[in-house]
Amino acid sequence: MKDQSPRLTISARHEVWPLKNPFVISRGAKTAANVVVATVSDGTYSGSGEAVPYARYGETVEGVVAAIEGAQFYDRANLQKQLPPGAARNALDCALWDLEAKQRQTTVASQAGVSVLKPLLTAFTLSLGAPADMAAAARAVPHLPLLKLKLGGEGDPERMLAVRAARPDARIMADANEAWTLDMLLPFLQAATDAHVELIEQPLPADNDGALLGLPWPHAIAICADESVHTAADLANLGHRYSAVNIKLDKAGGLTAACDLVRAARSQNFKVMIGSMVASSLAVAPAFILAQHADWVDLDGPLLLAQDRAPGFSIHNGMMSPPASGLWGA
Repeated sequence: MKDQSPRLTISARHEVWPLKNPFVISRGAKTAANVVVATVSDGTYSGSGEAVPYARYGETVEGVVAAIEGAQFYDRANLQKQLPPGAARNALDCALWDLEAKQRQTTVASQAGVSVLKPLLTAFTLSLGAPADMAAAARAVPHLPLLKLKLGGEGDPERMLAVRAARPDARIMADANEAWTLDMLLPFLQAATDAHVELIEQPLPADNDGALLGLPWPHAIAICADESVHTAADLANLGHRYSAVNIKLDKAGGLTAACDLVRAARSQNFKVMIGSMVASSLAVAPAFILAQHADWVDLDGPLLLAQDRAPGFSIHNGMMSPPASGLWGA
């Protein structure tokens, strides 16, 4: 698509997807996924993209809808210059990828240089709770081999050890969501090591993660940046603080920028996790393409919904099959 002709229409809508259970992290709880879907149409074909406005980054549903409806662009490259990284640009960028694939009678995967989409193992997230409750939640999903624990600061060593005792067979990651303090860092990392946790995500606040430079390098346990990394430009500040980065389309501002971030991260020897906000399969589909060669995949949003959109991803025992034709990008 070379220009934004008068026939091209852009729209945005707010959708609410109830969750099976409350989703609790250190910053609060939610009972539904509030998403924004952007649609771009040339009069013959339409492309869609889903994004999640995130209050941590100053976003609201109303603000993202307004940004989408007021955007002025003529292709994906120009869109990167017109809107900053975030949910609005993500929804539009993914909608343009979808539209272009339909116009060219191909798939987004092939446009992105991925010839065959393979099944992927996704982590399954356990909400923050008391150690006994998190252990019970881990025992309730014996068929899921990769768990991601939401942590919250005080009591996190007990949480990690309780889940490990409940699921000695599972691979475990943990996400502190910036909840640890400097005093917690060393003893909590030791607890993670004792619990055989393979990765800790964003232990310290993004504006105070310089303290990670004081840890022996390489780290005994993988420490992954989330809130500290949005785009490729952020990587320059992460060396010897983090050994891995969590790449999300909503932070990067779409599949285009996220692809750039993956390439840059690999070139700088970071391991890569591909994650997403809590959303439906429409938001996960572009990330699934990005995740084809990731070290960790955290795309379990559809499993957390009371009901996903149709067609949606098929996820069995944690394995995600490539999406059905008709969802996005095919």
